[in-house]
Amino acid sequence: MDTSRARASLRGWGGVAAMAVLCALALAFALLLPCIQTPVPERAARRTVTATQARADGCADADAHRRTLAPSGADGPVIDAIKARTGARRKLIVGVDQNSYRWGYRNPSTEGAELEGFDIDLVHRIAQDILGDPEAVQFKAIPTSQRIPAIENGRVDMVVRTMTITCDRLAHVAFSAPYFKTGQQVLAPKSSPITGYDGSLAHKRVCTSAGSTAHTKLDADRKDGRLPASTDISTTVPSQLDCLVRLQLGEVDAVVTDGALAASQAAQDPTVALKGEAFTEEYYGVAMRRDATDLVRRVNRVLVDYRANGWQASYDKWLSATLGKDPAASKPPVPQYLHGG
Repeated sequence: MDTSRARASLRGWGGVAAMAVLCALALAFALLLPCIQTPVPERAARRTVTATQARADGCADADAHRRTLAPSGADGPVIDAIKARTGARRKLIVGVDQNSYRWGYRNPSTEGAELEGFDIDLVHRIAQDILGDPEAVQFKAIPTSQRIPAIENGRVDMVVRTMTITCDRLAHVAFSAPYFKTGQQVLAPKSSPITGYDGSLAHKRVCTSAGSTAHTKLDADRKDGRLPASTDISTTVPSQLDCLVRLQLGEVDAVVTDGALAASQAAQDPTVALKGEAFTEEYYGVAMRRDATDLVRRVNRVLVDYRANGWQASYDKWLSATLGKDPAASKPPVPQYLHGG
């Protein structure tokens, strides 16, 4: 792929608008496709090992939510059910984003507007390990607010979509070891007087994704007085690309999202920039059903290999142009495993 050509085609208003239209059409097409999922049988789910990660009531220290089950290459009932799918159905079903530039997005410069990005590379690696074919994937575009419901109702086997590991989410889903570290940041026009996550957001309209950690943080901080009470956080959208479009149209004054995503949005539009430093510390993980312990262990085993061979190449290809060699972003997080897990 000619990445420079892709970046040029996506830069600025025209590129964003084109990608937004393309993503909308792609999503509409995906919704028309017949469902080819074979849900994991409830009986199989009940046979899984009952060990789980720390939950919301078990996050007694700052690192508790990041601890996960120890890696294993062994198959189990959930993986067996995935492998038992036949014919065209023999695919890993994964919830992803299709409009987060350089993470999971449809590249209009490729034939068929293929899904590409850092998260997409990881999905292919997991599919290769489980099914022996990196292309054995059925991608499902999932809005931010629908990531957990999609896992809980069995629409997908996992979600790989810049999803932050949190204590609250661990009450509903299980996570792999973290595969990326980032933090919330403010994105605003370069000409804006906004200086970061501070008093300069007073009387400003801020856009976030519905169901995101960014919106949860803003809501809590405004109630606690750490964010000006006059900050308007009522604008929420299904995806971060929608926030960028709202910003360009002048409907909001700033966007708050993960710095890794904000940097990609700034790459799409040279009139906007990151304002201030990251004000949280967050880790992305692969999300799966809480009882899919064999799948969690298998993904953690894949991540062990991926950190040693593949992660850095993917980072250099997709993210180094916007995130550079910042040690906080340019190296995979060190995994932490549950004792006895």
